[in-house]
Amino acid sequence: MSLNAYESLTHRGEDGAPTVFAFHGTGGNERQFFELARQILPEATVVSPRGDVSEHGALRFFRRTGEGVYDMDDLAARTAKMADYIAAHRDAGTGPVYAFGYSNGANILAAVLLSQPGLIDRAALLHPLIPWQPLPQPALASTQVLITAGENDPICPWPLSAALISYFQAQGSSVVTDIHPGGHELRPTELAALKSFLQRDS
Repeated sequence: MSLNAYESLTHRGEDGAPTVFAFHGTGGNERQFFELARQILPEATVVSPRGDVSEHGALRFFRRTGEGVYDMDDLAARTAKMADYIAAHRDAGTGPVYAFGYSNGANILAAVLLSQPGLIDRAALLHPLIPWQPLPQPALASTQVLITAGENDPICPWPLSAALISYFQAQGSSVVTDIHPGGHELRPTELAALKSFLQRDS
């Protein structure tokens, strides 16, 4: 496990405070949500990695062959790499681990949750897309999850978002949602929900 597996922006927080991972969307970078995470939890350690896949110059966390069509072998390898990276930071910290991601960042985060339940205590998936039926993961019952979505999102279709919400609820996860009638854009209500979710006491 390596703390330096990704280029990243990192802020060292107070002992005992959460470690918060911030994952950018396609075409973003490590700066996209770094300051947002710091503003929401000023006392936390913040780790914002840069995706190590380039799609015609746009940074991502794993390869795809089309919109919503994943290279599943690449996804599996990069999910394992990201899980090791998160675990290394978890071992180096003294508090809980939180994470949030938008679009492609939400998707790599969701893949880590599904493959390594228990690694992340609190996860916010902003416009996620999981185009397969995940296997049951009873260990996710201890995970707190926020899912936000747009009912007319052309990139992350609402039925897939709704199915993911139902999946986490079926695993016994504590699930909070913020759904709006728009598309793939992040709306103020979602950012407010993210802030409340990350700041809540329990």
